[in-house]
Amino acid sequence: MTSTLFLQSDVQDPYSLYQSMLNKNPIYWDEDNKIWAIYSYEYCVEILKNPEALIPVINLNNEQKLNKHALDILTNLTRLSNGIQHEINREIANLLFQNMKSVEINTILSQLIKDDLIENKIDWVNSVCKKLPLLVVLKSFGFAANDCAFVLDEIEVLVKIMLPDKTEKQIKSINEISETLFLITEKQLSELDFYNHFFNKISKAKVLPPDEIKKITISNVIGLFIQSYDAGRGILSNLLLQIIDYQTFNNKTEIQKSIIETLRFDPPIHNTRRIANIDITLGETTIKKGEKIVVILAAANRDPKKFENESDFDIERFNNNEHLTFGVGGHRCVAKHFSTHLATEALWFLYEQYKTIALLENNIEYEPMINARLPKNIWISVQ
Repeated sequence: MTSTLFLQSDVQDPYSLYQSMLNKNPIYWDEDNKIWAIYSYEYCVEILKNPEALIPVINLNNEQKLNKHALDILTNLTRLSNGIQHEINREIANLLFQNMKSVEINTILSQLIKDDLIENKIDWVNSVCKKLPLLVVLKSFGFAANDCAFVLDEIEVLVKIMLPDKTEKQIKSINEISETLFLITEKQLSELDFYNHFFNKISKAKVLPPDEIKKITISNVIGLFIQSYDAGRGILSNLLLQIIDYQTFNNKTEIQKSIIETLRFDPPIHNTRRIANIDITLGETTIKKGEKIVVILAAANRDPKKFENESDFDIERFNNNEHLTFGVGGHRCVAKHFSTHLATEALWFLYEQYKTIALLENNIEYEPMINARLPKNIWISVQ
């Protein structure tokens, strides 16, 4: 029996499995895990666009015993909300993005490389990918150096808040940092010029008490920290591997096209979860109300019915930007343009600054995660 849920660290080539499932079982009932796995592009889009395919609730009735601030953060994240709450949260998240100040990505990247470069060697993942996107977000909102350092130090604890199942140790660690993190973010937002105008605009437009709007806003800034650390790290890591492999770094346009193709060909996020709020019919298959669904985005991105020569890395393919890595519909990722811009600038700077970049190891190991394929390390030499 095929298992649809596996650790990326245990599988050398998940795409061969995805291809097999696309050919034989584009909609598959995983009896062991009691979950529907959706592989085809067409049906993945149907699920992602269906308002009755809901984001599963994490920590129902606070069964994980998160403290007040940790619970506020988790409850108000745009990416975990449904219905009218999602509409409100998404509007606030979009307004936050619109008010982020431009920062010098190259200056931040240059310092990160300088700090960790030893004998022309550096671990791209731990020295750059885990830090650069997060620092860009923090500095875009004007966080002080000591606050940036706190968030960088605690981000690996913070991201565990997204886990549907947490250990007691993880919950304890999340609770220990959540109040400080929440208060740091609240203080910084209150000092920004746009914040009062922003707050008043949302307050007048939405039937929500001011305290609720404040919690949603603070939580979604913290959500940007989480997203920049996991997805942002993955984009920068996977992009470098593909650019080195396929030699697509001659100019900034080529790098930008490589980002779009990498997001299709080798995305950081491989799947996302839903739960059927009503019976949902896909082709001849009916998913019953209450049944769980895993949408295999990375499989859909290599569906030959959608992408010609789907297993080839081709930056000139006309429809590469129709990949599903950022989702579609109401839950489409609001960080799409931010992520692609940051990756373009970072990789172009790298290849402008250092003319020779070589991968020092070919056997890349991946983190033990089900939903994301994130390299643990990428050691490179730069000259």
